[in-house]
Amino acid sequence: MKNASEAQEEQTTGERSTRNRVARSVLVHGPSTAADLAERLGLTQAAVRRHLDALVAEDIVEPREKRVYGNRGRGRPAKVFALTDCGRDAFDQAYDQLAADALRWIAESAGGGEQGDAAVSAFARARVAAQAERYRSVVEAAGPEERTQALAEALSQDGYAATTRNAPASAGEQLCQHHCPVAHIAEQFPQLCEAEAEVFSRLLGTHVQRLATIAHGDGVCTTFVPKAASPSGTTAPTNTASNAGRNPA
Repeated sequence: MKNASEAQEEQTTGERSTRNRVARSVLVHGPSTAADLAERLGLTQAAVRRHLDALVAEDIVEPREKRVYGNRGRGRPAKVFALTDCGRDAFDQAYDQLAADALRWIAESAGGGEQGDAAVSAFARARVAAQAERYRSVVEAAGPEERTQALAEALSQDGYAATTRNAPASAGEQLCQHHCPVAHIAEQFPQLCEAEAEVFSRLLGTHVQRLATIAHGDGVCTTFVPKAASPSGTTAPTNTASNAGRNPA
């Protein structure tokens, strides 16, 4: 027979476990409504809202107005909940001050200005080169229509919680990274994001367009991949990895 203290501890542990599931669901799927989370986790909306209130109080998630594309219907748009910087930190961010200091030293040692930016870009490309080689065999083994999904699965194994979804009007796919292990460093050095987009372009054999990044404050890193990508391994055209047209999630 459990005493009151044991029962209370068990209830608290259960509550914390469910709260962590809610936070992780937001991490994996991006900004979500209470209804989305309830359906995804098999909970009531009332229970989800209770956990969201606690997560907001802990500065793990924050409420935002849901973006509506196209004609907006009547009524107020649904509220979505997104991870805060503090919330992302709780999921083992792979960055530290040493990394930022090292990149700053690289830029300054190269003379600063455009030369410094070029040096950081060269480092960023070298950093993702090995990562790209690990992904290449996985992507090349997939059929043309499955390559973006294969890349997403490879990214997920490295902690990016990546998924794919159809782009509006079926013009292609969106590669979504719901977690970025170096988001805080990329805020200061966007060359990291640019190098990553270039790698995606080369691996998929087509131009890609970065629509949103966590480093810029968006809920998800989103990359547009157009339909009918060329066979993997071909060389992408110059400047194919575009950062134009950011579309916050």
